Amino acid sequence: MVEISEHDFELAVRDALDEVPPQLLDLLDNVAFFVEDEPGPEHADPGLSDEDNAGLLGIYLGTPLTERDGGWAGSLPDRIVLFRGPLTRMCDDLDELREEIAVTIVHEAGHHVGIDEERLHELGWG
Repeated sequence: MVEISEHDFELAVRDALDEVPPQLLDLLDNVAFFVEDEPGPEHADPGLSDEDNAGLLGIYLGTPLTERDGGWAGSLPDRIVLFRGPLTRMCDDLDELREEIAVTIVHEAGHHVGIDEERLHELGWG
């Protein structure tokens, strides 16, 4: 487990964003990033167990680009939420934490561009 302040975690997120392929970041359209301590009931996936939902590292909340229609302009931003608690508990040091944050960002950004869970796992971003 990595002991880290909220401020330093946000700095780790900034560092991790530098590791995300710029081509993917360029595809993000109207997306805001947030950090929350733990996933709450509003983030639960009914297809997952309570334990798996509690270990959720991040979540994409929005409408994938592949599902948007012409009336999308002016909508509130989609959100990628990173969960500090599960991320820090699974990592042993700051470098591993930054790497896991980057993987989580790529995974959730993949959902934004329309890549499903199974394909993200096949690509190694599971």
